[in-house]
Amino acid sequence: MEIKEAIVKAVRDIPDFPVKGVIFKDITPLLSDMSIYNGIIDNIVEQYKNKNITKVAGLESRGFIFGISIAQKLNVPFVPIRKKGKLPYKTVSTTYSLEYGNSTIEMHIDAVNEKDNVLIVDDLLATGGTSYAAVELIRKMNANVAACAFVIELTFLNGKDKLKDIPYSSIVQY
Repeated sequence: MEIKEAIVKAVRDIPDFPVKGVIFKDITPLLSDMSIYNGIIDNIVEQYKNKNITKVAGLESRGFIFGISIAQKLNVPFVPIRKKGKLPYKTVSTTYSLEYGNSTIEMHIDAVNEKDNVLIVDDLLATGGTSYAAVELIRKMNANVAACAFVIELTFLNGKDKLKDIPYSSIVQY
């Protein structure tokens, strides 16, 4: 079975989560089938293996699930981007809005530098707010954002518009 088809079959829609009116795409079934999980990792690695990626940044929390494996296969360091107050060292931060509120994300100030070419990874592109906030964090440290990679894209929320000039990919579009 093709990876796109396998993802579509496995993802569950959860209505009214985390708030009424939102249909949440539950990716946890993707994690219970290693052939699907490995297919996702291989798909993203194949797209970016020749793009001179020096670091992979994953967005808390589901971006960690995929980002660490992608970093491992690309043989580059992994950079966690977390919610405010979760990192123990000095951080750089940015606040942004998402479809159901506001949030602040942070990364360590020494996580990336001007020599880095960073791939940002997350499970889902919705409005693009979180992803673009990650772009801003990386740019604040003078590193280059090579691209953003997502497992799923909710096209009706137009998140690609927020990414502006950042190349991106998504395996499945809804």
